[in-house]
Amino acid sequence: MTKDFPMSNCCGSSCAVRQPVVDPRYRRVLTIALAVNLAMFVVELAGGLKADSVSLLADAVDFLGDAGNYALSLFVLGLAPVWRSRTALIKGLTMGAYGVFVLGKAAWSLSAGVLPEPATMGFIGVLALAANGAVGALLYAYRDGDANMRSVWLCTRNDMIGNVAVVFAAVGVFGTRTGWPDIAVAAIMGMLALRAAQTVISQARQELKVVPVQLT
Repeated sequence: MTKDFPMSNCCGSSCAVRQPVVDPRYRRVLTIALAVNLAMFVVELAGGLKADSVSLLADAVDFLGDAGNYALSLFVLGLAPVWRSRTALIKGLTMGAYGVFVLGKAAWSLSAGVLPEPATMGFIGVLALAANGAVGALLYAYRDGDANMRSVWLCTRNDMIGNVAVVFAAVGVFGTRTGWPDIAVAAIMGMLALRAAQTVISQARQELKVVPVQLT
């Protein structure tokens, strides 16, 4: 976890601002998370196209977005707090855009009457849950950090919820022989993304209000 040196440690107006200390363990965790999310994006994209599943495609896009979030988080780790908060704000807006995309895709699938293939949905859903579970276990200790750290944790938490929902959707599609379970899960994932975006944006804006001008 990053720690910021307080300004009160400086004596006189000529004191230079010291950069935050970066926890090397957190950097390693983000690197692992980035690699896992890129790999799962490829797997879920292929599986979603094969199964014609909107929930899998939505989850694949989420993996790609999370990979971008982890990459941004790695980039700003050693920067001043204001830049971490600004990055969190951008990530919050991206999460919101993802939510809108998923809801739009679900509406399109509903109108087109798409029937996904449940076996592929279920298998890849379980695989994605295992991947996100491993990443979530690594990130759990950093869930109460600044807006940037919190956004990373929220992304992973929502992914795990989405993975469980995809598995249930596969069971529902198999049992009902309709695409409704797949569409319903995609819609829930979209709403979760919008809710998480609201939380991250709100915290980032609050942090930007209190960050000293000298740290910009």
